[in-house]
Amino acid sequence: MATGRTADSRPAIEAALARRLVDTQFPQWAELPLKRLDPAGSDHVIYRLGEELSVRLPRHAGAIGQAEKESGWLPRLAPHLPLSIPQPVAVGEPDFGYPWPWAVSHWLDGEVATAEALGDSSRTAVQLAEFLIALQQIPTENFEDPTAGSLTDRDQATRAAMAEVDGLFDVPAMTELWDTALSAPGWDRPPVWFHGDFHTGNLLTVDGRLSAVIDFGGLGIGDPACDLMIAFTLMSAESRAAFRAALGVDGATWARGRGWALATGLNAYTSYAAVNPRVAAQTTRQITEALIG
Repeated sequence: MATGRTADSRPAIEAALARRLVDTQFPQWAELPLKRLDPAGSDHVIYRLGEELSVRLPRHAGAIGQAEKESGWLPRLAPHLPLSIPQPVAVGEPDFGYPWPWAVSHWLDGEVATAEALGDSSRTAVQLAEFLIALQQIPTENFEDPTAGSLTDRDQATRAAMAEVDGLFDVPAMTELWDTALSAPGWDRPPVWFHGDFHTGNLLTVDGRLSAVIDFGGLGIGDPACDLMIAFTLMSAESRAAFRAALGVDGATWARGRGWALATGLNAYTSYAAVNPRVAAQTTRQITEALIG
């Protein structure tokens, strides 16, 4: 087991380690203050570096390719998108027992979007549809990273999660939704860009309005149904209808999108709800809204 790893093979990421990595690899920023952000996401430990930069260090092996992917592709996507996205600045190298590449990006001001603030806003729903339309229209040639996979790949884990939450959620309704999503016709058009983790926590607002989309670690090409997750993490039934109409989603894609929302919601709920009330509330809403449709 490499130096600096915890018992579950995840590196122990402390402020002293982040400081050493920045100071040795990017000495031009050695004098900038470094402040850890909490709560951060499940994939990265995030530090604010001075006023203009952020540092993101992967927590686990599943996130280790994100720094290079975002550095290579986000500058190409940004000019075509109607909302701000992260601007990569540098990719750091493994060192001091930390085993993976890590990223430095420009800091994006804003507050994380909430369903309480924006869930009923049809204007916001249409903005998000316009963002996805713009993303899907960008040419995909030369992108070779894996796609998000399929719902079928998640079948066993999703059914196990349903059994685990029996008594907390309506398992027969979830089973019906899931079976419908699995049996829906697949994406039969050319592959398009998807964000891959398009949920409330990856949207920023300024003065109550959408300003940015962040965390493109799941960026890929293929079936865009996974990005419909936002309709169930953020929106109410009314704003969701406006989103669907603006995006022009067919019935099969919508069914697959509900499946993605259910599968990812259950995965997060069973993984984190017992230890994180915030995640419990968010994923309960996501599962409930996916059942509503």
